Amino acid sequence: MTTLPMAAAAPPRSETAIAELKDEVRELARARDAVILAHNYQLPEVQDVADFTGDSLALSQQAAQTDASTIAFCGVHFMAETAAILSPEKTVLIPDLDAGCSLAESITAAQLADWKAAHPRAIVVMYVNTSAEVKALSDYCCTSANAVAVVRHVLEQHGPDTEILFGPDLFLGAYVERALGGRLHVWDGECHVHAGIRPADLEATRAAHPQAEFLIHPECGCVSSVMEYVAAGDIDPEGVQILSTGGMLRYAREAAPGTSAIVATEVGMLYPLRGAAPEVEFIPANAEASCRFMKMITLPKLRDALRDGVHEVHVPAQIADAARRAIERMVAIS
Repeated sequence: MTTLPMAAAAPPRSETAIAELKDEVRELARARDAVILAHNYQLPEVQDVADFTGDSLALSQQAAQTDASTIAFCGVHFMAETAAILSPEKTVLIPDLDAGCSLAESITAAQLADWKAAHPRAIVVMYVNTSAEVKALSDYCCTSANAVAVVRHVLEQHGPDTEILFGPDLFLGAYVERALGGRLHVWDGECHVHAGIRPADLEATRAAHPQAEFLIHPECGCVSSVMEYVAAGDIDPEGVQILSTGGMLRYAREAAPGTSAIVATEVGMLYPLRGAAPEVEFIPANAEASCRFMKMITLPKLRDALRDGVHEVHVPAQIADAARRAIERMVAIS
């Protein structure tokens, strides 16, 4: 298996201590009128105390629909920014301000501005896994689930020869190009965890579990290879599904008991999948695919943020307004 930079192990805590922390967090959330959001890659005990779990955009949209005055976002920084963009009237807290994202940090607003200047007639489609400043310079946002639909919409509205700047994930960009049969200008960025899941990992895991379905996130470094294998007939396309985290959860809810699936994404995803379908075996494509930034969020940090009202995430109004337009254009397509 490919060796990845693992997340640091959290200090061991007894079941009693964890239960007490969960009770304390829930009570603080009630007292602060807070809704707790947890991304699918978060630690299990953090997911357990959340009011909502899911992918980043769906969580932000869910929070915007609640009456809570405070959002405690258990995820990485760009996710809390997105929540602040969609809920400007709410207080948004993140348990650790240093919980960043290697993919979001792979393109800056200055770099995007320079890229746009080199292609002044291009339409910019940026993944939601980007900073607020990058979103503000974009024409459209997209998620892994709707990237193909967003780019198809741009081509239908502006013409098949339209230049598109797509980023920052090079593997998602390659996936969109193959799905639509065209060429994009794709930024050379990646998620360090997904990029580390390589074809060799898949070959070894599939050899050990030949009957398993294969669920792969489109950010993975193996996506291009898998699509080539499918096109060549080396992999049965009936056994391969390229899915967002939300798509993986839908798969789990519909899967037959006793079946199995190899999951190529961050290993935190296994917890909600197993919770949704306890009679289905979910196997990590690479058991070391653990995001050190996601795992920076812990119950004590969540408790402290709620108790002390610290680590608030602010997005300046002008940037938030521009970023919101790019997100709303995406939502209108979806």
